[in-house]
Amino acid sequence: MPAHEESSNPLARERAHLAASRAALRAMREDVQALDIRDVTANWVNAAVLQSQIDDRIKALADLSHTPLFFGRLDYLHVVGAEKAEGSEGERFYIGRRHVHDAHGDPMVIDWRAPVSQPFYQASRNNPLDVDHRRRFGYTGGELTAYEDEYLTDPSETEQTSKLLQAEIERPRVGPMRDIVATIQPEQDEIVRSDLGGTVCVQGGPGTGKTAVGLHRVAYLLYAHRERLARTGTLVVGPNRSFLHYIEQVLPALGELEVQQATVEDLVAARVEVRGTDESAAAVIKGDARMADVLRRAIRSHVTPPVEPVVVVRGSRRWRVPAYEVEEMTAELLARDMRYGAAHEALPQRIAHAVLVRMEEAGEAPDDRVQNAVARNPAVKAAVKAVWPAVDPAKLVLRLLTDAEFLAAHAGGILSDDEQKQILMVKPARSVKAARWTAADAVLIDEAADLVARTHSLGHVVIDEAQDLSPMQYRAVGRRCSTGSATVLGDLAQGTTPWSTGSWEQALFHLGKADAVVEELTAGFRVPREVIAYASRLLPAISPGLTPVESVREAPGSLAVRGVAAEELDAAVVAACEESLRHEGSIGLIAADARLPALAAALGAAGHAYLSPGEETTAASRLTLVPASLAKGLEYDYVVLDEPAAVVDGEPDERTGLRRLYVALTRAVSGLIVLHAADLPEQLA
Repeated sequence: MPAHEESSNPLARERAHLAASRAALRAMREDVQALDIRDVTANWVNAAVLQSQIDDRIKALADLSHTPLFFGRLDYLHVVGAEKAEGSEGERFYIGRRHVHDAHGDPMVIDWRAPVSQPFYQASRNNPLDVDHRRRFGYTGGELTAYEDEYLTDPSETEQTSKLLQAEIERPRVGPMRDIVATIQPEQDEIVRSDLGGTVCVQGGPGTGKTAVGLHRVAYLLYAHRERLARTGTLVVGPNRSFLHYIEQVLPALGELEVQQATVEDLVAARVEVRGTDESAAAVIKGDARMADVLRRAIRSHVTPPVEPVVVVRGSRRWRVPAYEVEEMTAELLARDMRYGAAHEALPQRIAHAVLVRMEEAGEAPDDRVQNAVARNPAVKAAVKAVWPAVDPAKLVLRLLTDAEFLAAHAGGILSDDEQKQILMVKPARSVKAARWTAADAVLIDEAADLVARTHSLGHVVIDEAQDLSPMQYRAVGRRCSTGSATVLGDLAQGTTPWSTGSWEQALFHLGKADAVVEELTAGFRVPREVIAYASRLLPAISPGLTPVESVREAPGSLAVRGVAAEELDAAVVAACEESLRHEGSIGLIAADARLPALAAALGAAGHAYLSPGEETTAASRLTLVPASLAKGLEYDYVVLDEPAAVVDGEPDERTGLRRLYVALTRAVSGLIVLHAADLPEQLA
């Protein structure tokens, strides 16, 4: 339809288009379900692969009742891509989460990732991008109930804040995290659509949408580079399983089903079972990038210069490769800095080649089969075992952490004597299986394994809450995208581990992406202005120089700070939860981990059931009891924060405690009640 035409009842027309689009999507799905592959596959393997692809396509074409099929409309002044002749008619496109076409192949809904959709996010009165008219739609319970128009080329129209956009941002949060595809802002859109070849680091304070931006970037890259990423794979790395459960529905809502999700612990836990924990000091040392040098030294120490020649017997002939020649081969492999395992595989071929040269000099004509046979000769295998023995990564790390002399031999000049003592196991284990491995140990084993054999690289990796990773953890994730790219998301002010990064430059160096572009999001769309301003009082103490978030949302009365007597605190917290439950949406009661048993008992005594982080909120069950240690990355419509001083005291040092408090203060979307019996931290005064 030309851009200037409109029916006398616009809302009825838009509802009709929604109904027709849903019918078209159903038809697309039914067409895929009706495919008969019996006559087009050569064998059962091909049939299984094709059926799996069909099943994925059917899932991607599901019409999710809670997800509007389209959320916007663009009326262009001219036909897109055509010469802009005066008097020519424009085009109209509905923008949604996936492409939908009718029986003739004509588009009814355009995927938000398509180039023609980008002006929905980028067009403005100053730069309308040939868009005459932008329309946003409002939904209630899946029904289209409102629309809002913006005429970008009409000089008489005044610029206003979109009420529908604001309502969508403020819509109550029940259930897992939802997509922000209808509310992406221009600065977010530029990050989402940045090229696959480059790594992007997004520094964003609470409520700036950095997590959603990262997930939408994955969805965009899968759209723009689907074949390449289908071969190489994509991965989202989150801080914990609760967080991954919270975000897991975003990509399926956008039609993307093939993205892996894991924690760093998941990535490195394949070789050993993590059953122990480290003291903070030991964990910091184990997470230090210097440990990579210690491991490299320890692995290369297994290479031993040969002392005897290699004598290969074939038939009646004996072929001799002197020790000095094998030593030259060994030195050359060391100088090439190959993976230890690759060199272990290469050395027998080098020795075999030297034997073949001697055969040729003696008048024989050996071929490649002879060389491979010589490489498998017992004498050659014995020589390689003595000179370049195989190394088991877990056994190597176990020896480093239990044998003080071995550790000193390879950590000398890298770790101090005191640091070496800190990381030695208190109770040395006799075997890999018997050891009480820690999460930091598993990362060391992963590093050692990569020194032996290269880790498989994916096409793109998203790392969320990245400020909390240690240098060795960055290296572990970086190995998973060594030939691909990454999207790094985080907030330096929310670094709550003893080893959290001091700067993005350091983090990106350890990740192996030192040339990454660092973008900063400072406009807040989630946390009310009063709440973020209160939390930002902590910034000078926890992250000096970091730009505070400027919230675009004013919500008078969204912050309440109440002091109560110590003996009344639990009852006051329960009352605050009841007060918050009178509002629509999710409620999070956040408290220091040590306070959880008392608050759980108080809630139970008052007859209130509650969820744990990661459990999905529903209309009937909206209250979640959240330990401060797991609050990061989560959000709730209303938050009750118990005893800020206890949150700070629950951490090993004041800066980490204040950062943990900053996280807890910024989880609210609509309202925050702070209750305290002890004095508030002076930084909040």
